[in-house]
Formats: sequence, C-alpha cells, structure tokens
Amino acid sequence: MKFDELNLLRNIQQALAEEGYENATPIQEQAIPPILEGNDLVGCAQTGTGKTAAFAIPILNSLHRIVGSAKKVKYIRTLVITPTRELALQIGESFDTYGKYTNIRQLTIFGGVNQTSQVDQLKKGVDVLVATPGRLLDLHKQGFINLDHLHTLVLDEADQMLDMGFIHDVKKIIKLTPGNRQTLLFSATMPMAIRELADTFLTDPKYVSVTPVSSTAERVKQQLYHVDKGDKRKLLYHLIRNENLSNVLVFTRTKHGADNVVRALKKNGVHAEAIHGDKSQSARVRVLDSFKNKEVSVLVATDIAARGIDIESLPYVINFDLPNIPETYVHRIGRTGRAGNEGLAISFCSRDELPYLKDIEKLIRLKLKVIESHPYPYDEEGTKSSQTQKPDRRNKNKNSGGSNSRKSEASKKKKKRWY
Repeated sequence: MKFDELNLLRNIQQALAEEGYENATPIQEQAIPPILEGNDLVGCAQTGTGKTAAFAIPILNSLHRIVGSAKKVKYIRTLVITPTRELALQIGESFDTYGKYTNIRQLTIFGGVNQTSQVDQLKKGVDVLVATPGRLLDLHKQGFINLDHLHTLVLDEADQMLDMGFIHDVKKIIKLTPGNRQTLLFSATMPMAIRELADTFLTDPKYVSVTPVSSTAERVKQQLYHVDKGDKRKLLYHLIRNENLSNVLVFTRTKHGADNVVRALKKNGVHAEAIHGDKSQSARVRVLDSFKNKEVSVLVATDIAARGIDIESLPYVINFDLPNIPETYVHRIGRTGRAGNEGLAISFCSRDELPYLKDIEKLIRLKLKVIESHPYPYDEEGTKSSQTQKPDRRNKNKNSGGSNSRKSEASKKKKKRWY
C-alpha cells in the first residue's frame, strides 16, 4: 500500500514524500487505518519494521486537525512512554520529521540530565510528550505535567519495559490518564504479563502482528564461532583486523564486559566505544552520533542500551556473549540486513553458552553455520583442537632450556599478548 492511499492530510504527506516514504511497511499498512479510526491497538512488531512511523503518522494526522493554529493553547494530547533515553530521542525526532509542516510541538524528556530545560519547555506547552517512565512520574509529582487533556497514550517496547522493571511505573502512569483515551501498545514479544496489561487497560483493541519473533532477517548471514571465553577478545580483534570489519555493533551481556572489550580494542588501535546504562546521557548521545557518522568503527553495547539504536545500513552485528533469552538474539541480529541491505551476524559461543545456543537454534529453527577455520577453536568435547596445540618453535636454540631462557620466553609471551 502506498502512503497516498491512506487519506492522510497534505501536510503529513508532503513531509513523508520528502523523506522518501512511498510504500507503507506491513506494520504501517495494518496499524495506521485502525489508529486513524480511533481504535485501541496492540501491535507485535520488532525494531526495524517501521513501528514508530506506524503510530506517529496517524497521531500527527489526528492532532493536526485538533491543534490547528500555532496560537492555540498547548496541552499534552499525546503521551509516548518508552524504556530508554535513546529510543525516546529517536521517537521524538520522528514526530518532528513527520510533523514539520504542522504546528504540533513535541518534547522528549528522560532522566540522567538536569530537568530545568525540560521543565521550561513544559511550561511553554507541548502537544506530544515522549518520556521514559521515571522522569515522567517525577515531573508529574512536582506538578509540571498535566495529563487531563490526553487523547492518545502509546506504550512502546512494552516487553522491554517489563524486563527493565518499569511495569509498575507504567501502570501508575496509565492511571493518571483519562479513561476515554486511545491506547496503543507495541511490543516485540507478547509474554503473559503484556497480554494481561493489554486486557486490563485497553478497550476492545485491534491486534496486528508482523515478523514473528522466531524469524530472523532473510538477508542476514549468520555465523557461529566456538571459542573459549578467555579467547573471545583475541578472536574479536582477529576478525576486525583480518576481515577488515568496520561499522560493527558488538553485544555483551554486562556493562563491565562492554568496557573491558572497548579497553582491549583501544589498546590495539581499534577506535571503539561503549554504550550502556552507566554512561551519562550526553556521553551516550555523543558516542551514538560518532558511530552513525563512522567516526567510531566499533560500538560495544548491552541489550538495554542498544534497544533504541536504529542505524541504517549496519553491516555487522557480533554477539560477543550469547544472550540467555533466545528472543534477544533475534532482536540483536535484526539490526543488520535492513532496507534491502545484506548483513552479517557473527556469534561467539563458549562452552558455558552451549545451552543458550541450543535454545536460540530451537527458536529460529535453524542450525547456525559453524566457522571452524579460526585461530582459537575448541572441539566439541571441550578441549583445545589440534590447530591450537602447535609446538612452540619460537626458540630454536635447543641448548637454551635454563631458567633464564624460560623467564625470557615468558617475557616474550607477555609482550605478545594483545589484551
């Protein structure tokens, strides 16, 4: 379906045309008409399917009819709740882009930064508020946010908010809104807690779903490297250097792990940066912009911090650590191979991660292609393969077997270690 078939206002259509939007994605085609009709909606869609536009475009279309003149008093008529700062910023930018030929004013608020500028903007009045749960409740408690005029509430990445422990805050926020609101809930997965949330707070919602969570992008080539945990950083460096990889998104399980990987890569001349919850908001925005502009060649991220990262033409995703939740694997590799581009997803699997691998392959119904020709493999029995058990021929002097020579050899080994 083309966007000009959706009966959108000319102001919206012009902005979409300038962005090169011609054909609606499946989630947009299914979601936009019922949202325009005022229905509540539950959308099951992964990141990268055009989900933000699926709710932002019809909301802007409806708001423009209400807002009209720029002189009209501004009330918060649309509230979008999202789990991370990065995702909030991207959603805010989308509203600004699609609504640039309207008088609709958007504001994005989140924690981790001084609230003064956000409060100043709220006092001037906004039509669309994009917020993370904690900062929204905080500013509401201080009396800076009034939701009495709210028309539409959007709960985006609901499953991620559940994982991050925000579900109680979300319920508090819903109770602050008018009962006759339109509610839109989007989630990549539909665990029971999210279904219960929809049943409790949505009224006769329409259900739309695209790209089942068990599927992986068709244009993404998936590879698996069996490697000891202690050799992962060496293998990562080997692949980056020998395969000339750049613009690489690397996933680690922990913030500490992300920092360690970045530290090791930097020591060897690879321009890498980390993005995770312990970084300040300004640092996260700076790093993400540098990565998008290709000033940083490797971005190492945790799953929570990366949920809001949306980068076009991302060629490589590397799972430094396999996720313990198989659906997370699908979300990770779905960040490459977008918009008709091909992508490569590389996964490292240590012995203790074999159960995670089994769950992932069961979910995606595919055996990952194992790459055996690399310097740090181990065999299926858990012992080093013969490829890594080569005799040490660096010291060819047969008569140099004394303690001093061993110290010298140990010193050489130490110097050669890249991490």
